Amino acid sequence: MSPFSPTLSDLEQRVRACRRCALAQTRTNLVFGEGKAPTELMLIGEAPGEVEDQTGRPFVGPAGQLLTQILQSVDIPREEVYITNVVKCRPPGNRVPTREEMSACWEWLAAQIGLVRPRIIVTLGNTPTHWLLGRSEGINELRGRFYPWKGGIEVFPMFHPSYLLRNPSKEKGSPKYLTWQDIKAVKAKLCALRSPTPPS
Repeated sequence: MSPFSPTLSDLEQRVRACRRCALAQTRTNLVFGEGKAPTELMLIGEAPGEVEDQTGRPFVGPAGQLLTQILQSVDIPREEVYITNVVKCRPPGNRVPTREEMSACWEWLAAQIGLVRPRIIVTLGNTPTHWLLGRSEGINELRGRFYPWKGGIEVFPMFHPSYLLRNPSKEKGSPKYLTWQDIKAVKAKLCALRSPTPPS
């Protein structure tokens, strides 16, 4: 846990004052993150979009609504997980955040992870997957598997819901079909983590 931030609320106040990169100058609202903490499942996207910038909440636009449906499809209530992004301010035109911008925000994301204490982090799309895992392969190659990460956390990459909105097919092998397989794998892992270890 970060020594300067005993609570997520304290951390959010620090992030509101952040001017480490130029994104703070063009945002409408900080989009810090929301959900349950501590919790076993944390989801990390790339950056806030237009609706998120207007509301100050993560994943509330069309992609966010689809993400909520994906979670609900396996009986994971959105309010039981924690959702945030790699960067907390919207990049102009919804462009991909630069490495410098992600580096500037990393202390905040790392502190969030420390406070949320997840067992599983689902990374949504290439940007958070590459950032956390230090890998360069595309999301098609990396998705659908659990990768050991720091502190006993496992990272599980999935397609970003905005990609699914652009690829609506549900045919076998399609991104939506693969996402259905992926979210079932996440649910199964959560159930296994919650199950008491049988006596030997």
